[in-house]
Amino acid sequence: MSENQNLLAEQRRALILDEVRRRGGVRVNELTRKLGVSDMTVRRDLDALARQGVLEKVHGGAVPVVEASTHEPGFEAKSGLELTAKEDIARAAAELVASGTAIALSGGTTTYALAHHLLEVPDLTVVTNSVRVADVFHAAQRTSGQRQGAATVVLTGGVRTPSDSLVGPVADQAIAALHFDMLFLGVHGISIEAGLSTPNLAEAETNRRLVQSARRVVVVADHTKWGTVGLSSFAALEQVDTLVTDAGLPAEARADISEHLRLVVAGEDGDGADI
Repeated sequence: MSENQNLLAEQRRALILDEVRRRGGVRVNELTRKLGVSDMTVRRDLDALARQGVLEKVHGGAVPVVEASTHEPGFEAKSGLELTAKEDIARAAAELVASGTAIALSGGTTTYALAHHLLEVPDLTVVTNSVRVADVFHAAQRTSGQRQGAATVVLTGGVRTPSDSLVGPVADQAIAALHFDMLFLGVHGISIEAGLSTPNLAEAETNRRLVQSARRVVVVADHTKWGTVGLSSFAALEQVDTLVTDAGLPAEARADISEHLRLVVAGEDGDGADI
């Protein structure tokens, strides 16, 4: 981490969290030197991250939270993490979408970022089980009116999860009757052994239905999702066509993933570099 007194709070906190995860813990005095900010500023950042449940404060510093495979953070807790990476991923993923196609977006903060980049793609039909994603398109229509070429949005029913996804039998039945050209899927975790996984059993089944209904499956996931395993796997890597991730993904992981699917690394050599 380089010293920069002008870092925004969200940027500082993303750097702090990355350092905690990478090293297994950090001390306050180390962070003050590396970030070039005061002791009080670092402690406030640690307090904010601890409230989000992404790290644990200890005497003199912080350590990672060891999450159970059933732990599911809420949308607000996840929305403040890896903001730059999610924006890079969303921009690169949007370039894969052609006008006039039918696409599906699952729940998640990265698909929520992607939705904003799809507002200018004309004549889309968007199927989603995410209340947040649907709101992006509906808010745009309220602001600009029913403009020509605006997306047609199909929101599944279902039971709402902590991440504001709609899951369960109602969602599953609605999705099973549909067919879309491309699915953009946010995930809790991704690994060679477990494939794509989530801590929510009902969400796993709904995601399974989404994968079955798509001609192409595109996973949008930042580098922190690599190696994370939730309670329930819902797809193998062989069922995924493309992974769009960010430049923080280690070289070894890139090599492993590239053996199974197309890998697009956002933010390298333009918006997205194929590997």
